[in-house]
Amino acid sequence: MEDEAAMAEFVLVPGFWLGAWAWEDVARGLRAAGHGVHPVTLTGLAERAAEATPEVDVRTHADDIVRVIEDGGLRDVVLVGHSGACVPVAGAADRVAERIARIVYVDTAPLPGDMAVIDFNDPRTQGEWREQVAKGDGFRLPPPPFDPAPPFDSLPPFDSSPPFDPATAPDDLAGLTPEHLARLRALSTPQPFATVTQPLPRPTLPADLPTTVITCTFTPDQARTLAATGNPVFAPLAHMDLRPLPTGHWPMLSRPSDLAALLDEIAGG
Repeated sequence: MEDEAAMAEFVLVPGFWLGAWAWEDVARGLRAAGHGVHPVTLTGLAERAAEATPEVDVRTHADDIVRVIEDGGLRDVVLVGHSGACVPVAGAADRVAERIARIVYVDTAPLPGDMAVIDFNDPRTQGEWREQVAKGDGFRLPPPPFDPAPPFDSLPPFDSSPPFDPATAPDDLAGLTPEHLARLRALSTPQPFATVTQPLPRPTLPADLPTTVITCTFTPDQARTLAATGNPVFAPLAHMDLRPLPTGHWPMLSRPSDLAALLDEIAGG
């Protein structure tokens, strides 16, 4: 009975360009451990790509997450957000905080209020993204090519102080096989651009709401060092549970069993 009481309800939210499909292997591992698992496909992506419109924004995606939690009658939720899902995850948790047991950010972290995901990127990347959108349908950001990047040892030292320059980052695609890359290219769909450019007001989450950051392309020590600078983007990390899972930016594909085991451990803690 004690084991049964310890089981969690996981709501898994993918980052940009992905759908619930990206969590399949992680979900399998969590269900095998006895947890309830609810992978989310956000409006306008994957099997919901036909729902994409210029009006789909961060609030739309926060609504999607809240709907999964409320319609499912879920409580004691471990709300997991990967990458760019950090903003709608925080927005959703703010609205149903009484149902959330813990927030887990996977290779991402909560952004300050009034900061959009695009703002975390360097001006060159921001310009490239806007150009790609303008050359396309005007309201969606195409997926990246998912081409293999140079190995870690050929890259300059990692500097993650905002604005973030991907040229100085570790290999985002580390750990991905050719099969993984082919799957990403085949299944990724354009991201509604308003979800990239729209911030949310600073959430008013309870100060004692447990929060974990799983670090993949950066280390806990790097996060703590950045937090110690007092930079408002990184300062909250000083008070969060930091768990390393060294790999690329897509751990649900590159290390799904390890990610599931770590999430199971976090829920138990």
